[in-house]
Amino acid sequence: MPALSAGSGSDTGLYELLTALPAQLQPHVDSQEDLTFLWDMFGEKSLHSLVKIHEKLHYYEKQNPAPILHGAAALANDLAEELQNKQLNSEIRELLKLLSKPNLKGATIKKDEHTGAVVVARIMRGGAADRSGLIHVGDELREVNGIPVEDKRPEEIIQILAQSEGAITFKIIPSIKEDVPSKEGKMYIKALFDYDPYEDKAIPCKEAGLSFKKGNILQIMSQDDATWWQAKHEGDANPRAGLIPSKHFQERRFALRRPEVLVQPLKVSNRKSSGFRRSFRLSRKDKKTNKSMYECKKSDQYDTADVPTYEEVSPYRRQNNEKYRLVVLVGPVGVGLNELKRKLLISDTQHYGVTVPHTTRARRSQESDGVEYIFISKHLFETDVQNNKFIEYGEYKNNYYGTSIDSVRSVLAKNKVCLLDVQPHTVKHLRTLEFKPFVIFIKPPSIERLRETRRNAKIISSRDDQGTAKPFTEEDFQEMIKSAQIMESQYGHLFDKIIVNDDLTVAYNELKTTFDKLETDTYWVPVSWLHS
Repeated sequence: MPALSAGSGSDTGLYELLTALPAQLQPHVDSQEDLTFLWDMFGEKSLHSLVKIHEKLHYYEKQNPAPILHGAAALANDLAEELQNKQLNSEIRELLKLLSKPNLKGATIKKDEHTGAVVVARIMRGGAADRSGLIHVGDELREVNGIPVEDKRPEEIIQILAQSEGAITFKIIPSIKEDVPSKEGKMYIKALFDYDPYEDKAIPCKEAGLSFKKGNILQIMSQDDATWWQAKHEGDANPRAGLIPSKHFQERRFALRRPEVLVQPLKVSNRKSSGFRRSFRLSRKDKKTNKSMYECKKSDQYDTADVPTYEEVSPYRRQNNEKYRLVVLVGPVGVGLNELKRKLLISDTQHYGVTVPHTTRARRSQESDGVEYIFISKHLFETDVQNNKFIEYGEYKNNYYGTSIDSVRSVLAKNKVCLLDVQPHTVKHLRTLEFKPFVIFIKPPSIERLRETRRNAKIISSRDDQGTAKPFTEEDFQEMIKSAQIMESQYGHLFDKIIVNDDLTVAYNELKTTFDKLETDTYWVPVSWLHS
């Protein structure tokens, strides 16, 4: 076979060679079928793309590029997260294995990318090194237990430390950086998600991580590292801090893998009880023929932007001269929320109060303005909607219904505890210095218990606007469970207390105890609630 010419050689590269190859082979091909096969094979776009990538990598390799270390762990984790969602073939598994190796993930010691020296990357607050005050971030490590480490990789040094017994000696060259007085340790945060460092591919050192659960209070000991904060559990006697993902880093990770927000339609049900706040909830049948309720405009914007990670908090205890905290009750239709609220009201009508809803429908002969409803014109209602004066509002049978912010203020101004039940996505709109809400989620028991305990119970329907009661169906039970799961999944980080309504009397006693403690005990609340 004659030698193949490749144009100007290395200048044109492998891509051009492949393009010219079929034409140069044509005299040596016996059949048109074989020639067609060659044209198809060497003209394949994916082959050309791979060749281009090969050439780029080959050129890049010749430049002897220095590794870029800043943020590499975060980048590796983001890539690993993306790959986990793909169908795992052998190549993806190999890449995931490479991404999990220590040389990509770093450690509490690292090689300086410019000098090659092994330096201290971070000091764990409260640990032995921190308490001794002898080792600092940036110090160069020369020996560990007499073993020179200048030519060793960080993971090799960690192995030496792991195999050491008894006292460990270091030879270091102190960093010339000046120490800045630390103001760390005074900040407390509430965790809004569960975290296990042993399941985190990005953490530099799993053993140094701090695990926590949603609702735990953490004391931040250091924020020197923008990606990995150091923290300890509030009240923990152990002085040593552990690593947790920073707020910014965790927000990025949540945002990357967060599914589309599942927004449940708001529901309306009316219950006939003088002065009793009606829940704006529609039964399943009602939803087919009536418009759903809407929360206050601002709330849905907040929902789409919400990525729950941490919330800075501070201890708070209500003073005798302060207004009571707003109590917000949330839960799915049929869970028994209204029954619990009714029992609380009856127990002490002077201490507990409920809001009176607004409506644009005509007043009936047996109704009094300001008792069952506050009756206003459609024009005034729409004006108040535009001015964001409603917490929730909606339309039913061509009439508007809504709960105003002023109606909450009115109850609190009477020195009463305001019991308010709303859809969970309106809760954030109420989380202000003025109301300091305490949010209680009323959760259904298992579907087996629902069948057992609600067999003879009835669910309220608003179909005829008279609050008629109908027996629960299997579909009602399933919808209640599903709705509760969605509420807890999407808004669980906003709940201060969860009460399972398995037995009404037991649930009521737990609710009453919670209310009593709320007025006397100290609670962790957002720092923004303590400053005007």
